[in-house]
Amino acid sequence: MSDLLEKKCVPCEGGVKAFDISEIHKYQKKVDGWEIVQNDKKVYLLEKKFEFKNFIESQKFVNEVGRVSENEGHHPDIMFGWGYARINITTHAIEGLSENDFILAAKIDKIINV
Repeated sequence: MSDLLEKKCVPCEGGVKAFDISEIHKYQKKVDGWEIVQNDKKVYLLEKKFEFKNFIESQKFVNEVGRVSENEGHHPDIMFGWGYARINITTHAIEGLSENDFILAAKIDKIINV
């Protein structure tokens, strides 16, 4: 994971191919506990659910994810409530996963592991 933590997300306006499933699995080994799922349009996403003691802890985590995401210029979908947060990451411009998604996943995990 450390190599991903040292990288910065690169703006993606499209025009590049999304990772194929073998590339996705190669990168998945670099992040801890992120599942590969598909949405209703069959676009691959990274998804992870985080658990917390209460609403305030969930909100603090989500606020920090927002700060990290803004710094990276790469924005996940975030759902949260009392005691949980669920994060979905994909590169919308290419309708799939790219290295940026895994970089952001690693940096989100660092929030919990600090």
